[in-house]
Amino acid sequence: MATFVLVHGAWFGSWCYDTLARELRGAGHDVFVPSLTGLGERSHLAHGGITLTDHINDVIGVIDCEHLSDFILVGHSYGGMVITGVAAQRGSRIRSIIYLDAFLPQDGQMLWDIVDDVTRGLYIENQRGTPGLIQPIFPVPTTRAGKPVGKIAGHPLLTLLEPAKLGGEENAIRHRTYVFASASPLGSFAQFRARCAADPAWEVHDLPTGHLMWDDDLAGVRDILLDRAARD
Repeated sequence: MATFVLVHGAWFGSWCYDTLARELRGAGHDVFVPSLTGLGERSHLAHGGITLTDHINDVIGVIDCEHLSDFILVGHSYGGMVITGVAAQRGSRIRSIIYLDAFLPQDGQMLWDIVDDVTRGLYIENQRGTPGLIQPIFPVPTTRAGKPVGKIAGHPLLTLLEPAKLGGEENAIRHRTYVFASASPLGSFAQFRARCAADPAWEVHDLPTGHLMWDDDLAGVRDILLDRAARD
């Protein structure tokens, strides 16, 4: 049995992993799915001052309070920024780290640096009506299998303006995996796939899905995670 910690991306909450978490638990694994401050069921806590550090601390709080060790840390999209920061502080307790079409920053790099000018413009424009909280910059589903999805909330702008900080503990992680959504129209993530493919320390998978890959290919994402758990 393995333990997974799943970290969601911008605008979403723990609800986005409900089907994936159910599959992993059905296979006999423990799964923790925190919602980041100001998002999902914690959207009532939203304000413009929330930082990347706050979101990193959300996940570290779960790890420490639940006394987790030897677990698999997974992040999607913006969640890659979060798990990178978590790995820098709790890497010795992480068995494997998996990026699902996620940002993979280098030390000192903020998400704002990574995206292109068009995307930066959308971030600014989409928070004008809710200062400091960016509304989604791409269409997000409002239903799944005919049922309403969970709360979609404005994402804190400051989280995109804080640099990632690596400290060395991330090097203690034994296994690193990048899963690339090859059919996604979003252009920010191919650079990370290329970097990981050139590094023998990384395992790379391509799934012909959109950015919300578990919605397009739940079995494919599940099997990659279960295979990693079985081999660790």
